[in-house]
Amino acid sequence: MSKRALPVTRDENFPEWYQAVVRDADMAETSPVRGCMIIKPWGWGVWERIQGDLDARIKDTGHDNCYFPLFIPMSFIAKEAEHVEGFAKEMAVVTHHRLRNDGGKLVVDPEAKLEEPLIVRPTSETIIGDAFQRWIKSYRDLPMLINQWANVVRWEMRTRLFLRTAEFLWQEGHTAHADRDDAVAETLKMLEVYRTFAEEVLAMPVIAGEKPANERFPGADNTYSIEAMMQDGKALQAGTSHYLGTHFAEAQNIQFQNAQGALTYCHTTSWGVSTRLIGGVIMTHGDDDGLRLPPMIAPRQIILVPMLREKPEDAELIEYCVSLEKELKAAGIRAFVDVKPVKSAEKRWNWVRRGAPVIIEIGGRDVSGGSVTFMRRDRLRDGDKVISKTVPRAEFVAGATVLLKEIQDALYAEAKARLDGNILTNLTSFEELAEYFGPATEADDEGGAFRGWVRVPWARPEGKALEEIADRLKALKLTIRNAPLVQESAAGKCIFTGEAAKEYILIARAY
Repeated sequence: MSKRALPVTRDENFPEWYQAVVRDADMAETSPVRGCMIIKPWGWGVWERIQGDLDARIKDTGHDNCYFPLFIPMSFIAKEAEHVEGFAKEMAVVTHHRLRNDGGKLVVDPEAKLEEPLIVRPTSETIIGDAFQRWIKSYRDLPMLINQWANVVRWEMRTRLFLRTAEFLWQEGHTAHADRDDAVAETLKMLEVYRTFAEEVLAMPVIAGEKPANERFPGADNTYSIEAMMQDGKALQAGTSHYLGTHFAEAQNIQFQNAQGALTYCHTTSWGVSTRLIGGVIMTHGDDDGLRLPPMIAPRQIILVPMLREKPEDAELIEYCVSLEKELKAAGIRAFVDVKPVKSAEKRWNWVRRGAPVIIEIGGRDVSGGSVTFMRRDRLRDGDKVISKTVPRAEFVAGATVLLKEIQDALYAEAKARLDGNILTNLTSFEELAEYFGPATEADDEGGAFRGWVRVPWARPEGKALEEIADRLKALKLTIRNAPLVQESAAGKCIFTGEAAKEYILIARAY
C-alpha cells in the first residue's frame, strides 16, 4: 500500500505539505479577513493543552495572570521611539468609533473621529508599563511578576496559518525588578521554562541562546530565544525572552523608592510564545500521512473505532468500545469512541491525519476474544505496510499509560537525532558558508533543497560591522539564530571578521 493519506509529500513540496496537514488534520482554515485564521476544534484542543501546561509552569515560577486592553493609545506607543520603529509598519490603527447609514450603505461617520487614535495591541509593554508606574512605589512592591494570555495584531503581508498571521494568540509575561541582576535572572529563568516545556511537552528539541544585537526585540538590552529545527532544515524561533534594561521604565516613568529612600528606575523583562508553536509541532513531527501529535498535547490520546456494519451486532461492538473507553479514562487517559455513521476505514484515516497517538479498531473477533487491535501513530508503517498489533484487552489497558509515554519519547528522540545530525561545524570562511547554502532563490521561500544549520566561530562584532554582516547573510536569506548558552570555549577565528572568536553562533534559513 504505497498511497499516503495526504495529497502531497514532504519531499515533493514542503510548504504545500504543511498546508495540507493543517487542512486535512482539521486544525484551522483561513478566515474572511485577510491574513487571519479560524482555529477549528482539533487545533483549538491542541492550543488548550499547550496553554494549560505552560500556564501552570508560569504560575509555578511566581507569576500571576491578568488582562490588559486590546486598544493602546498612540501616545503610549510614541513614548518609546526604538520600540515604535520595530512595529510601526505592522500596526493596525483605529481612528473612528461609529458608522452611519448613507443612502443604504454603511460608511465611516466623519464626526466620530477619535481624539486620539488607538493601536490594536501588537504587544503590551507600553500599556503595562503605564500600569506599573502606578502600581510600583517601593522596593517592597518588587519584583512585579505578571502574565497575560491574549491576542495580538501585526499586519503581516505574507501569512501562513499558525506560523505567521495578522492576528495570533500568545502569552506575554512582563516583570519589573529592583536591579539588573534580578531582571536578567528572570529573563533566563523564563527561557529555561520555554526550553523544558518545548522538549518535555511538545517533544520538540530546541537550542537556547542569545540573539545578536541586530536580532534583538526593539528596545531590549538582550534577547534570548529557543530555536527548533524543522524537517526541511529551517529554523523556527519557538519562544523569546527579553531583558529590557531601564528603557521602558524611563519612557513610562516606572520608579520605586529603594531601601535608602532614593528614587530609581525599575529593570523590566518581557517574554512570550504563541500559536506558532502549533506550526512547529506540525513541521517537527508530521509525516506524509498527516499530523503526529505528542500524547501530552493530543486532545484525544486514544481513539476507539468500532467497525460498524449496520447489523445487530453493532450494538455489542459499541458497548465493548464504551466500556473500554471508561477503563482508559479511569486511568487518566483522554480516550474517545468514534461512532459516527461513516465507514471504519474512513474514520481510521481521519484520525491518522489528525495525529491521534493511538488508534484502536474493534471488530467482532476482538469482542469475542477480549482483545484490542491498535496502531501507533508514530510508527504507522513499515515501509508501505500499515502496522497493527493485537493484544489482550487487560494487557492493553494496563500498559496504555506506558505506551503513550513511549510514543512521546520516541517522537522527541527522532527529532533530537535530526537536530544533532544536521548542524555543520567544519566551515572556516564565509565563502564556504555561501557555497553550502547556495544562492538565495524564490524556491527557498517555497521549500527548496534541505539545508541544516551551521555553527561557526563568532567575534561578537557590533555597530556598522554587524550591519554589514547581516546584509551579507540576508542576501543568502540567512540569519544568525543565536549563540547557544551551553557551548564549549570557542576556538579559531570569526569567519566574518578574522578576529579571535569569543563564542559559536548558529546560522540558518528560517521561518
